Amino acid sequence: MKTFPLSTTNLTVPSIVAGMMRIAKLDDQAIRALIGAALDAGINFFDHADIYGGSMHRCETRFAEALNWSAAEREAVILQTKCGICPNDDVTYFDFSREHILRQVEGSLRALRTDYIDILLLHRPDAWVEPDEVAAAFDELQAAGKVRHFGVSNHTPYQIDFLKKSVNQPLVANQLQLSITHAPFVAQGIAMNMLGEDQAISRDLGIIDYCRLHEITIQAWSPFQAGFFTGTFVDNPQYEALNAVLTRLAEKYGVTPTGIASAWITSHPARMQVVYGTRTPARVAEIAAGAEVQLTKPEWYELFQAAGHIVP
Repeated sequence: MKTFPLSTTNLTVPSIVAGMMRIAKLDDQAIRALIGAALDAGINFFDHADIYGGSMHRCETRFAEALNWSAAEREAVILQTKCGICPNDDVTYFDFSREHILRQVEGSLRALRTDYIDILLLHRPDAWVEPDEVAAAFDELQAAGKVRHFGVSNHTPYQIDFLKKSVNQPLVANQLQLSITHAPFVAQGIAMNMLGEDQAISRDLGIIDYCRLHEITIQAWSPFQAGFFTGTFVDNPQYEALNAVLTRLAEKYGVTPTGIASAWITSHPARMQVVYGTRTPARVAEIAAGAEVQLTKPEWYELFQAAGHIVP
C-alpha cells in the first residue's frame, strides 16, 4: 500500500482509508471480516463520524464491539472521527460550539473504547461558528491527550482561514467529495474563464490549490459515486464512454475498473486519500490494488474527458 506523511503530522498514512459509515447493521463477524480485509491490504486508517449509523455513535460502537481490541491492536491503527452535525426529528443543524465538540468527542471515545482519537474533523461548516469556541475545545482536547490532530470536512478556503484566525493547531485534513465524474474542484480550474460553461463556475473557491499550498491532505469521500449519492458510475450504462476507458486501463494494469477509479484519485500529485464505504471485503482488495497503479498524465486526462469534463 502506498503511504505518505499526513500533512505536517508525524503520521504515515495509507492512500486508502476504510470508511465505516455503513457498518451499523452488520454482525460482528462481518465487521471483523471487513476490517481484516482492510488490514490485509495495508489499510490501517479507519474513518468514523458521530452521526454514522442512524443514531449517535452507533457505527463507532459497533466497530469497537466487533473488534473487542487490545491496547496493542488499538495502537496499530489510525482512528479518525467527525463531529458537528446535529440530526433532529424537526431540523438538522450544525454546531461547532465548545460544549458540543467536547461532548461529542467524549461520546466517541466511549463508543470506540479508546483513550484518544488520532484525528478529529469538523464535519460540515457551521454558519454560526465562533473560531474562539473551536480553539478552546481543540486546546482542551489536545492538552488532555484526547485528540492528537485536527482537521475539517467539506470546508472552503475562507472557512478554513476563518478557523485558523483562532485555532492554534494545524488543520491537517479536509474531507471532500471527489470522483472522476464528481470533480468540481479539479474541473473548474481547467475551464477557468470559459464564459457560459458550467464547469468554469467556481463552487469550491480553489480548494485543491489552497490545500496543496497549506499542506492540508484532501480525503476524497464517495470516490465511486456519479454525483451526490446518485449511484456509482462503474458499470453504469449512462457512463458508457468512461467505462470503456476504465475497462481498457484495468486490463492494462491488471486491476478492476474500480481499481482504476481509485487510481485516478491517488495518482494525482496532491497525494489525496480515497475514503471508501464498501461493506464487501473483496471490493476492498480491488480498491487497494488501484492505489498501486500510477496512471500517466495522458491516461488521467483521458478518464477526465471520458467522464464528460471539458479540456479546452
